[in-house]
Amino acid sequence: MKNLLFIVIFALSNFAISQNQLHFKAEIANRNGDVIYIKDTLNKTIKEIKVDDKGIFKASFEIANGNYVMFDGVEYAQLYLKNGYDLILKTDAKEFDESIVFEGKGSEENNYLAKEVLLNEKYSLDQLIKLNPEEFDKLMIIQKKDKMKQVENLNLDSKFIEKEKRIIDDFYKFVIKYYNEKKKIQKLNNTNAPTFEYVNYNGGKTKLEDFKGMYVYIDVWATWCGPCRAEIPSLKKAEKKYEGKNIAFVSISVDEDKDFEKWKSFIKSKELGGTQLFADHNWNSDFIKSFSINSIPRFILIDPTGNVINADAERPSNPKLIEILDKLLN
Repeated sequence: MKNLLFIVIFALSNFAISQNQLHFKAEIANRNGDVIYIKDTLNKTIKEIKVDDKGIFKASFEIANGNYVMFDGVEYAQLYLKNGYDLILKTDAKEFDESIVFEGKGSEENNYLAKEVLLNEKYSLDQLIKLNPEEFDKLMIIQKKDKMKQVENLNLDSKFIEKEKRIIDDFYKFVIKYYNEKKKIQKLNNTNAPTFEYVNYNGGKTKLEDFKGMYVYIDVWATWCGPCRAEIPSLKKAEKKYEGKNIAFVSISVDEDKDFEKWKSFIKSKELGGTQLFADHNWNSDFIKSFSINSIPRFILIDPTGNVINADAERPSNPKLIEILDKLLN
């Protein structure tokens, strides 16, 4: 009897400890690597999990209740985690989002998130921009109301529902802000472009009027901007394709003054082409502010008379840019 009592107490104590931990397992076919990371919303790694000899990622650890992501070195999966969950993630890295499914305790909340990721991928912000303000406002009210009602009717963890409602609210605030900013930018189309006069990498200063009679494709960027650097190979291809054509490729850096030499070194080391300019007051430059530029990269297309064709033009990596330039230049 004494031994049986000890076994029961030991089992109950282990159960209590177990409830104070998250048990997480990931089975990933065609995995991208041998390590996965659980990260918080600030991209801080909470837990690093290495694959075992059976090809499974498995770990038990304490965690604060909330939203996280699993990162496998290439793909991200949205997670909602809390102590006491015994969660199994299954997916195929070749079709990561489409194949992801969760099993075990906590699977309901996480399968909901996986479904939402797929739905959000189909959410077209560009289509919303085509709506007039009245249509847009009406759509936002209906969509947000329906989304809130859907979450409230879920038989899921109460804290998860509270967090999802806050996320939905923040999402629609972002969409409304995005719409208003894009509409403001669109008003610049078919207007006379404001001018600039900036330091040229090759010496002296260059102003917009120097390109009168030519199409001008402007790239607003900075040396520290990862997405900007990612566009460089495509931009170089466009410059080569339209070499000798009636178009000027102009890159305007919004790097801070202290990084002027860094900017020059970057241009030299990367062998950047086109006309390379340095904005006089980075983000506070009159030209930058006139186009409401608060994120980069940003591209602007101006016609030979100095009028704005598109204040938020397609990126070099977008095949549509070539289609547009071909129509203008050929």
